Amino acid sequence: MLKARKLVLAVVATATLVAPFVAQAQGEITLRWRTRPDNQAEIDVYTAASQAIDAEWQEVTLVYEPGGSETAGYQDVLISEIEAGTAPDVFWIPGTDIARFAKAGLILNLAELAAADPDFDVNDFYAGPMEFLTTSIEEGVPALWGLPRDVSAFALYYNAELFEEAGLPLPGGDDWTWDRFFEAVDEIASLSPSTFGFGMNAWWANWGYFVNAAGGSFFNEDLTACGLNTEATVVGLEAARQMFAAGTAVPWGTDAEPLFLAGQVGMFMNGRWATPGAIANANFEWNVAPLPVGPSGKATNWLFWGAYVVNAKTAHPAEAWDLVTRLTSAEIQGQIAALGANIPSRQTQDAIDLFLSSLPGSGVNNQAFIDGTTAEDVRSEAPLFNGNWPAIDAAYGQGVTAVFNGSLSAQEFADTICDAVAAEFDS
Repeated sequence: MLKARKLVLAVVATATLVAPFVAQAQGEITLRWRTRPDNQAEIDVYTAASQAIDAEWQEVTLVYEPGGSETAGYQDVLISEIEAGTAPDVFWIPGTDIARFAKAGLILNLAELAAADPDFDVNDFYAGPMEFLTTSIEEGVPALWGLPRDVSAFALYYNAELFEEAGLPLPGGDDWTWDRFFEAVDEIASLSPSTFGFGMNAWWANWGYFVNAAGGSFFNEDLTACGLNTEATVVGLEAARQMFAAGTAVPWGTDAEPLFLAGQVGMFMNGRWATPGAIANANFEWNVAPLPVGPSGKATNWLFWGAYVVNAKTAHPAEAWDLVTRLTSAEIQGQIAALGANIPSRQTQDAIDLFLSSLPGSGVNNQAFIDGTTAEDVRSEAPLFNGNWPAIDAAYGQGVTAVFNGSLSAQEFADTICDAVAAEFDS
């Protein structure tokens, strides 16, 4: 079990003692790069990584810029900055946005630079992300839109003290199904008026887990049409809706992470990126467990990923490619994994073992995240090269919000949503 207030993350603590964000190299070329950190602890992780690269790269000065929060606003800001000529040279974007940026000509096709790099091998990385990153948008023209920074999966961050107070076994095990999960949500919520059994933040993957675990899917098999017009969608959304209606879950649209860190939430669904913040701020016994098995009967999860990409307007494309390869090197991925925020995007057993040994002595259940990335039913975060994902995401999200707020039934959502978004898919 993890006693968060007793942990000290030495490397992160060291990173906070140096001047933030701007590295100290003497190079004549300056490269700016950006990620979207989840919290200050994650900002510290990437600051330290930037400084490590900069210290060894004499020709270039690096400037790290932390971006905004877990919303599409981060991507929208980048697009505005690219158009205005003020965006960073290299930046991270979610996997779902690769197609959007590539089709709009906002990021460089790195295939030629990669082909000329003797040290680059596409097979070093997980196949799921690389399949999308090498998708061509022009017939006969090879593509490489970036390199995956990391992969992750959801886990349940849980407050062990609330489980103990409720007299419940900790989450996990062979019988960890929706029956036990919803029972725990109800029992923990009944402990006090200010306590919630469950919390999740309001973006697509969270409600998508409930749909997927019920046997549903966002799209059809080849990602060319909506796939939410099924009974599984109804089952999944209705199961989640009942928690909001009963008041046992943090209200939909409220950031559940601060409430979890304050000790008011029994289970909080989030990715590995939230681990440094939990270590730094949760003053209670906590750990992580796999997601419960839903009506599909399969262990279900998402394979999240994002990629470092290069601004199409960079003045230094070769150096920017060099930075992307440095940021995704085994050495830097190992440093970041050791700090607890990410799982390396390299698929070698050595990389997995490196992750499993991260945060030694902390008690964090690292295996729960690996179990998620290798779950029987794991869905890779997918950019839509044949559709307008931001518009589809907005329509899906608006409908789901209406379901969770009680103004639309789950059945009405399933009956109407695919017609509502049909025009957003390429014919």
